[in-house]
Amino acid sequence: MSIQEPQRPALQPAGFALWQLGFRPFYLLASGFAALSIGLWALQFSGWLPLPYLAGPLWHAHEMLFGFTLAVMVGFLLTAGRNWSNRPTLTGLPLAALALLWVAGRVLVLTPFGWAAALVNAAFPLAAAAALALPFWAARNRRNYFFVGLLVLMSAAEAGVHLSQLGVLNLPPWLGVQVGLDLALFIISVMAGRVIPMFTNNGVPGAGAAQHAWLDNATLASVLALLAVDLLRPDGVALVVIALFGAAAHALRWLLWKPWTTWLTPLVWVLHAAYAWIPIHLALRAAAALGAVSGSTATHALTVGAVGSLVIGMMTRTSRGHTARPMRADAFDTACYALVLLAALVRVVLPLAAPTSLRHAVVGSAALWSAGFGLFAVRYWPVLTRPRLDGKPG
Repeated sequence: MSIQEPQRPALQPAGFALWQLGFRPFYLLASGFAALSIGLWALQFSGWLPLPYLAGPLWHAHEMLFGFTLAVMVGFLLTAGRNWSNRPTLTGLPLAALALLWVAGRVLVLTPFGWAAALVNAAFPLAAAAALALPFWAARNRRNYFFVGLLVLMSAAEAGVHLSQLGVLNLPPWLGVQVGLDLALFIISVMAGRVIPMFTNNGVPGAGAAQHAWLDNATLASVLALLAVDLLRPDGVALVVIALFGAAAHALRWLLWKPWTTWLTPLVWVLHAAYAWIPIHLALRAAAALGAVSGSTATHALTVGAVGSLVIGMMTRTSRGHTARPMRADAFDTACYALVLLAALVRVVLPLAAPTSLRHAVVGSAALWSAGFGLFAVRYWPVLTRPRLDGKPG
């Protein structure tokens, strides 16, 4: 079994290492924010919070997408970008300044200073894009240039939400959120295709996870087509066809990765469990377009299911790998995975089975989500703030 507490060296390296690499501050900030903000939102949704935490569902969606999810993406990309380019990425004071910019955005959305919130929140992904562009350009790492472009597009989607709310754009504010969700789905689809088959074959001898370029291209094309549909907003038939095609393509891709071979390896099966939510999300989007289910249910299959589960899996894996710890999930890691996956099941399945139970589903899911990410923040605080066990930088 791979669920075990790894042996630790007798002496841990001394010092404070939070600003040595991008994953360290952003994983801590994102996990703490995920635990606290969703707990507050559930209290507000259920009517137990005397004063509202956020102005409404739009800002709940905004904070989970452009706050939590984007922070994890930036932390991951700044870390992986160093390996991809063989060039240094942000450390020290510049990394702390970028983290502070993110924190300022989380504070400003709670204030009446709409223009300041718009500027700061749109600036964060742009600053992250610039921080990635410099090492990529220096290394002529053309394969990963598109991540810079995607961060710029996330900034545009973010700005669209704020400017719509400020009355500058005559567009629905939810359009910016939906575009951001499609971009996040595209990033997840790209990264999953790169790492899940590799981690499966490396972590499970004989697994035989397979890839086909045509299928990978089809899954990515389906997400881009969905983005185009959401931008152009044609009749619902186009969305239904594209979403169902995407669901089938992503499901076939997932099956070729042999998820059933990974059940004894939590560090791998959590990634498969996360990816399984993508075809579920797309099928539910088609059903929502036909009026069969709530659009919110489809969205939460992506955000709580795919994003939340993939994030908790990749954060534990990255944190272990980049601090020279054993690449085995211990009991705490596995508990985090179970809590977040249960949060997704409660939020998506319970309202489908019993539509009148939405309030209970939101509160129960929020409790599980907050417990999962809160446990990660507490468990990995010493890991992310102390130097690597092998004494190397990073």
